[in-house]
Formats: sequence, structure tokens, C-alpha cells
Amino acid sequence: MAAEKLRDLSKPIDVPLLDATVAAFYGTGSKEERSAADQILRELQNNPDLWLQVVHILQNSQNLNTKFFALQVLESVIKYRWNALPVEQRDGIKNYISDVIVQLSSNEDSFRRERLYVNKLNIILVQVLKHEWPARWQSFVPDLVSAAKSSETICENCMAILKLLSEEVFDFSRGEMTQQKIKELKQSLNSEFQLIHELCLYVLSASQRTELIRATLATLHAFLSWIPLGYIFESPLLETLLKFFPVASYRNLTLQCLTEVAALQFGEYYDMQYVKMYTVFMGQLQTILPPGTNIPDAYANGSSEEQV
Repeated sequence: MAAEKLRDLSKPIDVPLLDATVAAFYGTGSKEERSAADQILRELQNNPDLWLQVVHILQNSQNLNTKFFALQVLESVIKYRWNALPVEQRDGIKNYISDVIVQLSSNEDSFRRERLYVNKLNIILVQVLKHEWPARWQSFVPDLVSAAKSSETICENCMAILKLLSEEVFDFSRGEMTQQKIKELKQSLNSEFQLIHELCLYVLSASQRTELIRATLATLHAFLSWIPLGYIFESPLLETLLKFFPVASYRNLTLQCLTEVAALQFGEYYDMQYVKMYTVFMGQLQTILPPGTNIPDAYANGSSEEQV
């Protein structure tokens, strides 16, 4: 009876019943109960109309696993059917996901409490961006930077979105996008990076919030291998990064950024800046690990973060 009720998508799906089915699948019930729940969920997942109920499910579910189930359905539609959807439906999804992300990340308590959910929503947003940006969402980067300036928790999540976007375009995009689309996204990121660069520098110079600074350093690391060299060597970026290296809570992320810079190929043009970076870095390193330090002992006695 419950299965038939869930299969009937001619009216809004019974979300408490769906929550109970998902809970049965992930729960500690009998093998038969889990198997029955699995069959129902698979049938729903394969129904081409279930995605139309995703917003209804997300708005009414009390179960994080149910929300993840709904977002998996939506992610599949975005990946494989997005361009076949009417403009109104595409805009509706885009606006709903954006609004929920802002709502949950604007408040410290909800942002921490719903972090796994927000992370999944970020992934969904980036999947949308791969189709919509830049041609049908030209204002995305300015909109994101503007939102980031409204609160530190929103800014922290905006950094996570930018990091995901860079990773998707430059690291994980093979097989999912055409070479022409990848090239288009890379050009868009390049042309709009000034706004992102300014935001990162502003955060690193003005914020005292550890989580936000760490998120910003992680985002910079995702961008440093491909951005125009002028943003690195003709701005305060290196000086700013070196300021964070002596601070234990930022040291590993900063080191990752500096290592990325050191691996860049730039000929002799920026030799002076490179030598200055190296000199300052080595001076800081000697303060952290003085000459004569017993490295095996230091490693054995260090924290897990120091050992990395």
C-alpha cells in the first residue's frame, strides 16, 4: 500500500512516507525491510517525473538522507536532461537552489548544522553553472562576490563554491563537457578572476575568522595553477600568503599555495619576486624548524597537522 502511494506522482508525494522508506533503507531493520525499501527507492529514482517533486521533498523532509536522495535525482536531470527543460523550469531550479544556499549559509548556526546539506547544494549549483554560465548567467561571479560581502558565513560558502567550480572546470571535467565548453568556462573564469582575486585579498587582509581564512586559502590553491601570473606577482598576494605561513592553523594550506606558485613556469620575468618569496619563506622556515632540529623527533612529537 505504501509503495503504491509513493509511486503515484500525479499528486504531491507523501514526504513523511518517503522519509520512513528512506529511514528503513538506512536503518537497522530486517533484511527484507531494507530490500523492500531499496526496491521502492530504485523505482522512484528511475521515474522520469520524480524530479518535478524535488522542491516539494526538500521543503518538507525531516531526513537528511531523503534530501540527499532528492538531490541525486535532481543532479541526474541537470547532467543529462538540462538543456531539454523549458526555460521556466531551469530558472526555477537555479533560483531555488541559490536561495536555499544563501538562506542556510547566512546564519552561523544553520550553516554549521546543515553543512553536509549545503555542501551537496553547492555541488548541484556548480552542475547548473556548467550549463548556464556564462551565456545564460552572465552575472554569476559579480552576484557571488556581492553576496560574499554581506556576511562572513556566506563568504565562506562562496569560497567553497568557487573552489568547486575551479576543480570541476580544470580537474574533473573530462567526459562530462565538450572541449569547447571547457574552453569557454576557462576563459570566463580568467576574464572574471579580478573580482575573485580582490575578494580573496580583502578576506585575507580584513577577516579574523579562522574558518573563512582557511576556506579562502583553499580556494586560492585551486586557482593558482592557471590564473594569469600578474595576479600572483604584481599584487600583494605572495606577501599576504607569507604572512600566514608562520601561523600553525594556516600553515599547511599556505604551504600548498606557495608550492603551487613555486611549480609555475614563468621564465626570468618574475625572478626578483620569486627570489624574494624564497628568501622570506626560508627565514620563516628556520624559525619554525631551527637548524639542527631532529626531524624524526619533531615529527613524532608534532600534532597531526604538523606531521602533514
